[in-house]
Amino acid sequence: MDTVRALAAALIVAALPTTTQAQAPNEAVMAVPVAGLAFSLGYLADDLNLWEKHGIKVKTVQISGIGAMNAVIAGSADFTQSSGSAVTRAAARGQRLLGIVGTINRPSAQIVLRKEFAEAAGYDPKAPLARRAQALRGRTIAVDAVNSVIHAYLRYVAVKAGFDPEEIRVAVMQPPNMLAAFQAKQIDGLTMAPPWVQAPLAAGTAVLIASGPDGDPADLWPFANTMVATRPETCVKRRALCEAVGRAFRDAVAFLHDRPDEASTILKKRFPQVDDRQFALAMVDTRKITPRELMLSPAGFENAERFNIEAGLLKPEEKLKSYDNLFTAEFVR
Repeated sequence: MDTVRALAAALIVAALPTTTQAQAPNEAVMAVPVAGLAFSLGYLADDLNLWEKHGIKVKTVQISGIGAMNAVIAGSADFTQSSGSAVTRAAARGQRLLGIVGTINRPSAQIVLRKEFAEAAGYDPKAPLARRAQALRGRTIAVDAVNSVIHAYLRYVAVKAGFDPEEIRVAVMQPPNMLAAFQAKQIDGLTMAPPWVQAPLAAGTAVLIASGPDGDPADLWPFANTMVATRPETCVKRRALCEAVGRAFRDAVAFLHDRPDEASTILKKRFPQVDDRQFALAMVDTRKITPRELMLSPAGFENAERFNIEAGLLKPEEKLKSYDNLFTAEFVR
């Protein structure tokens, strides 16, 4: 299965135009790993024509999971909205990227479990996370991709609860398929960022086991959950492009927080399958995790890398000694 996923990602990347080909200085490709409100600022930049406002043309493409970041590393995309944990893992293996916009500064992932299974396990919504998470043992939980920040969150929560993450069976599928599988009782729960987990919650068929937007776990703040990243040479050779990307994201975050109803109306069009109540709940969580200030920090990367190690996606000896060259604040000041 991993081989099939890797091949599929490679084929998608190969289909994209390489940035070494002739390309206008003001044009770029932005890769995102999945459809979700974690990428709201990029969606708003698309739909409000903020790229054009700042003199650039950006094409947003979806490449599943870690493939989005690999497209940038390979030169098939100029930017990605990727996780800090993926960026530090890549750096540990000699593939350095540069974070230029911090779009989410706490875990965006949430874990829900079928209500009857949670109740059978003695679920108490007011109990500490370690106790709530015990209900996940032996269950089948959907994630978007192996080794994604979503998958890592599920593993991290299991570790914090004191049991081996391998005790949880993982099913890999895209978010809409997660909901169909949940309704068909083919999976027991799902781990995803808004707006997906809100569907079974709104329907009353699932309970919330862990919620990054609500501070689970408490030791992951600040957290470089999602950022706009690029190859370091991009902002040297095409500085005006990086400056325009930063300005577009600053405009987008101001719109999200200052005009929430309008932002919700615009973003809802991207998720027509999501009902209004579910989407309203999801937007509340989205605003919780989206900071007004888009600057990245060493502490956010430190927590992202510790998250990697404790989730079992990075060996302790691979931990970076410094994060100084992994981000810059100059494009979002």
